[in-house]
Amino acid sequence: MDRIPILKVGDCLLVTIQVDMHDELAMSLQEDLTMQIAKHASRGVLIDISSLEIVDSFIGRMLANIAAMSRVLDAQTVVTGMQPAVAITLVELGMSLPGIRTALNVERGMELLREFIGRDAEAEDVDGAEE
Repeated sequence: MDRIPILKVGDCLLVTIQVDMHDELAMSLQEDLTMQIAKHASRGVLIDISSLEIVDSFIGRMLANIAAMSRVLDAQTVVTGMQPAVAITLVELGMSLPGIRTALNVERGMELLREFIGRDAEAEDVDGAEE
């Protein structure tokens, strides 16, 4: 698989990683995802990693980079489906994954994104009313 599919769901993007991630695939996902965020003016990104059994430091950094780039492009990132072994590995590697919120499953992840997007919209309404 040369690319990981990115699905548009409303004003969010859904990425379900169903294959083992290697460095080149992670780099292309980062590039593809940032292009799709900008193209669709997406407000949220949900990355489901429930099929990943192993996450090394490079993949962990790539997830953190994706979240940082998403924030710069005005989108929130939620990672769902992290297996306990992956969580343990990330903690043992000392990776905190700043800017990434997590949820146990895709359904809860979408709820989190909706909450964040709603809060952002309310804040924009308040800022606009003050001017």
